[in-house]
Amino acid sequence: MSLKYPPNDDLRRLLRFEPDSGAIWLGDRRMVLMHTMALAALRQDLMTSVGPEHARRILTRMGYASGLCDAEYARKTRPGDSLQDSFLVGPQLFMLEGAARVTPVKLTFDIQAGQFYGEFNWEHSWEAYAHQQMFGLDEDPACWTLLGYASGYTSAFMGRLILYKETLCAACGADHCQIIGRPIEEWPDGEAHRVYFNDDSLMEKMEALQSQVEALKSTLGPVSQGGQLIGNSTAFHKAYTLMQKVAQTQVTVLLTGETGVGKERFARALHELSTRADGPFVAVNCAALPSELIEAELFGVEKGAYTGAHASRSGRFERADGGTLLLDEVGELPLAAQAKLLRVLQEGEIERVGGETTRKVNVRLVAATNVDLEQAVLAGRFRRDLMYRLNVYPICIPPLRERKTDIEPLAQGMLARFCALHSKRVLGFEERALQALRQHDWPGNVRELENLVERGVILARQAGMVEVEHLFPNQPDSVQTSLDAHGQLARMPSVQDDDLSARILDSGSSLEDIEARVLDHAVARARGNLSEAARLLGLTRPQLAYRQKHRQSRGASASSPDLNREPGTL
Repeated sequence: MSLKYPPNDDLRRLLRFEPDSGAIWLGDRRMVLMHTMALAALRQDLMTSVGPEHARRILTRMGYASGLCDAEYARKTRPGDSLQDSFLVGPQLFMLEGAARVTPVKLTFDIQAGQFYGEFNWEHSWEAYAHQQMFGLDEDPACWTLLGYASGYTSAFMGRLILYKETLCAACGADHCQIIGRPIEEWPDGEAHRVYFNDDSLMEKMEALQSQVEALKSTLGPVSQGGQLIGNSTAFHKAYTLMQKVAQTQVTVLLTGETGVGKERFARALHELSTRADGPFVAVNCAALPSELIEAELFGVEKGAYTGAHASRSGRFERADGGTLLLDEVGELPLAAQAKLLRVLQEGEIERVGGETTRKVNVRLVAATNVDLEQAVLAGRFRRDLMYRLNVYPICIPPLRERKTDIEPLAQGMLARFCALHSKRVLGFEERALQALRQHDWPGNVRELENLVERGVILARQAGMVEVEHLFPNQPDSVQTSLDAHGQLARMPSVQDDDLSARILDSGSSLEDIEARVLDHAVARARGNLSEAARLLGLTRPQLAYRQKHRQSRGASASSPDLNREPGTL
């Protein structure tokens, strides 16, 4: 097959510099310029501290990860081109990123059959140059990071591990580097090189075990004072500080906030910080209990109290004795149960359904609701005296949309927990995925975020990244997003947009003519209402007036005779 590179205009457009923000972007991934001498110094430190073999593995893995990232563009940038042109995205990006000049010598592959053979020449390899500057000429090839890149890119493209070796290296005195790549099984010593690509080193195993331990601790008990609560925002700290101040008291606390904001986690944290931490924590969802069973569930039942009561049973208040009882969705309690709950709060004792004696209980009550209790009182659905009893110390937990800075640390904490739960290793969130998380409205709050992160862990590849498609799989395929000039997630032009642009260019009309026609059409559609026309065009009323005035002045200039022109000339 021919080994001529296709034009790389599409790839050069991916590279974007933002001097004002201090960021460099390759498509939707942030890049960085680094001195080759700094990388050479890192290489030297690694070789000194962990030895050449471990240093080679670390640098190979770094390059491998970079190659995996660029392989994404091979699948997205030229989807309609030939397989060869799609594959050559990698070498072209390799050159664009300043790694080396790549000349394909031989390239044959069959993805379906899993067959691959690639031979390339590298000129001006940064890694060979940096190694030679730091160490002088060496006996062994030194382009470990770049070999890792080639292997990572080709392996992702082919769907199997492709091993590249250097047959020539400029660090050894050759005038250029030469590499050959083929499936690792086809190399006689391929298995000896697999260690450079395995992601199960001792340190990583220790990290994985530590993550699992932390996840189990978060399930069985608090990982720290405050339990699983994570947040740095002002709104979160306000609620958290209120909880800390009341934790050591015995006062009743009312947690309010939208569905899914984490009221039960706040209640658990309150219990863990209190003097009752060694006692039981019992939670009951009042909205999930049938109205005829609420009293029995809360206060217990004596044997024979009603048909089916074959044995005496303690209620939630008795089970929480010495600890904390959370009444979640307390606003959904029926009025009859509200009256009995009020008596328990006043007297500190309960009476089982069908019982004749009262029992003392020592319970710290925490109530939670997403209902406005004041409005419920006015509507006759909630007792005013009970509201006063519960509303001694209210804490309003902010919705997630008001604590945007907490989204990423919350998501990272959930990622570690779900990776351990599902025995999966995921490297993190792709930058587009983080942008999508920050910009989502979060009507379901923290519970929705938890569901999305768990879905992302399940859909992500092993040792891969959570992408925006994993978090929001139901997005229309036609809506594609990328990062705009400010590094924010923005809608990319669709195929229809490109078709419209092509039709405009093919029409032969000038830009001024097109603008005039669009302005006239907007005014006509708005029936002469200039304010409405401006809204249709995404302009302000003064901007539209200026454009119309500018058109008229251009038209007058075009129609006015030029008195300085000689007669008979155009």
